[in-house]
Amino acid sequence: MTDIVQVAIDGPIATLTMNRPGKRNAMCEKLLEAISAFFNAPPEGVRVVILTGTEGHFCSGLDLAEHVSRSAEDNLYHSRSWHQLMEKIQFGGLAVVSAMFGAVIGGGMELASATHVRIAEPSTIFQLPEGRRGIFVGGGATARVGRLLGPDRMTEMMLTGRKYNADEGLDLGLAHYSVGEGEALELAQKLAGKIARNAPLSNYLMIQSIARINDMSQSDGLFTESLAAALSQTTPDAEEGLKAFLEKRAPVFR
Repeated sequence: MTDIVQVAIDGPIATLTMNRPGKRNAMCEKLLEAISAFFNAPPEGVRVVILTGTEGHFCSGLDLAEHVSRSAEDNLYHSRSWHQLMEKIQFGGLAVVSAMFGAVIGGGMELASATHVRIAEPSTIFQLPEGRRGIFVGGGATARVGRLLGPDRMTEMMLTGRKYNADEGLDLGLAHYSVGEGEALELAQKLAGKIARNAPLSNYLMIQSIARINDMSQSDGLFTESLAAALSQTTPDAEEGLKAFLEKRAPVFR
């Protein structure tokens, strides 16, 4: 990987650190491509990814200083390239934990909303300022942030440029954990280790099924749930999990 994304691997856990010093890790094409390259071909054996940033910021969104004039057609393709990355993060099969602090703004908020576990330090600022720049979100916020907040609250957030802090983000569902200063990465590592010890198929089914079931009718969702349950309960890991419970020990999955 390039220096713009630093990758550290510890067993089944990979830590991706967005590294644009002095830019609050704003998303340029090179950064977008580097993150995409990792998720398109993750290292063998990695099960969980921790996504974070440098110099006190997670990601401040699209780098407007590098904004180039594009036709409507080119802007459409650019937005879809963001969507492809967010889909890969959410549904690529790896569990992704965000360790957030400082700016989680615009595209950074879209990036975080595609991850499965989100941890926020007190310095965290959640914001969608696109409306104040005369533009509209294009990286998946309407589908992901809108689902977390609800469309009414997201509309107000965009119209007014409102900012939410870590505790407010926790209450609203933008974060799952609100921790002290400097504690996000430590908790991310702890949770990543816990997730990595789960049965692989169970993790995969949780990542793939739950969000999709939420898009279905109730009857279709319940049938899909039954299929996922049937798959998970007929594996060697399910047998090991039951045996470990009865023997009062921690399971050892594949």
